[in-house]
Amino acid sequence: MSAVAGINVANIYYNQPILNIIAQDLHVSALAVGNLPTFAQIGYGLGLFFVSPLGDKMDRKKLLLLSHFLLGLSLIGLSFVENIYLLYALSLLVGLFAVSAQIVIPMAAAMSGKDKGRVVGSIFSGLLTGILLARTLSGYITDWFGNWHVVFALSAVLVFGCMVMVAKTLPSIEPNFSKSYASLLYSSLYQLKRFSLLRTNALLITVLFGVFCSFWTTLTFKLSMAPFNFESDVIGLFGVLAVAGALLAPYIGKIADKINSTFTKMLSVGMIVLSILLMKWFDTSLAAFIVAPLLLDIGFQAVQINNLAQIYTLDESAHSRINTAYMSSMFLGGALGTFIGVYCWEHGGWELVTLQLLILSVASLAIIIYTALSQKVTEAV
Repeated sequence: MSAVAGINVANIYYNQPILNIIAQDLHVSALAVGNLPTFAQIGYGLGLFFVSPLGDKMDRKKLLLLSHFLLGLSLIGLSFVENIYLLYALSLLVGLFAVSAQIVIPMAAAMSGKDKGRVVGSIFSGLLTGILLARTLSGYITDWFGNWHVVFALSAVLVFGCMVMVAKTLPSIEPNFSKSYASLLYSSLYQLKRFSLLRTNALLITVLFGVFCSFWTTLTFKLSMAPFNFESDVIGLFGVLAVAGALLAPYIGKIADKINSTFTKMLSVGMIVLSILLMKWFDTSLAAFIVAPLLLDIGFQAVQINNLAQIYTLDESAHSRINTAYMSSMFLGGALGTFIGVYCWEHGGWELVTLQLLILSVASLAIIIYTALSQKVTEAV
């Protein structure tokens, strides 16, 4: 299940370290090609809202098989297309069907019993490893073959391999929601009204994933320029640095099961702020750009695992709908963060990019503090 999550979600991020190469190949601007990650993330957000809630209404195994099949076809399309507008459309479809990762996570939570933090941490480690290694693999494959289309062709092979693996290994799970599809979608939104914890956690992760995606998209442009002048294969290696954060996920999950969540989140966001300051103050230092992604990803990972461990205790019969409300917010935040990051790069370079990253990070810290204070007031009353 961890492999399925990682292999599927990686497809949203393969284009990031090769944006410059795609722009040169198609003879389009950095702003135009910078919209590719945005379309992929919007598609993922749409998939979260319109597809992943079906995990409560139909057999999750069948839903996984169907989404894998459609994702594979979309990737085959990306393997041949050379028109930027068709790339936008196919990137949207890839994001839409890569949502298999978000069908697996609530499925694992439902099967996990009491150790939800540890189990969800393990699955999420696969998901985040997929996100981070996608950049490394994409850069190297493009460099080796001299053709960025090969990345998506090889990914299609992996996705169809996952489809076989799902068919042979995962159990069928009977649905627990019998009403209409429209009622299912409404119920997903209703979960936000139903649980204040879900609302605050969703808002927090929306802001932080905007930071995460804005950073990783603009990092490609920064590292390809002086004084670094790195090629796509070297830029992709920076994703390996952050995999250490993903590998810590099961351990972070264990901690999330035991200690104060507010303290963990504040410490984690503090790491993110520190990482941004390092890149802002030492913007020509390779050492700063080695340490900063590691700090940023560990900080983001810790907040995410804490959030997930909390929301999966709310109502086991509505795991997919709760996950939909939460993850839809998260990935739409990522799409917005990517757009803002590219816009800031175009109009103010790295200085403006790091400023908006810092503002969003401080805003997330304010959300944590406000939530903690509100809870104390409620308990006092």
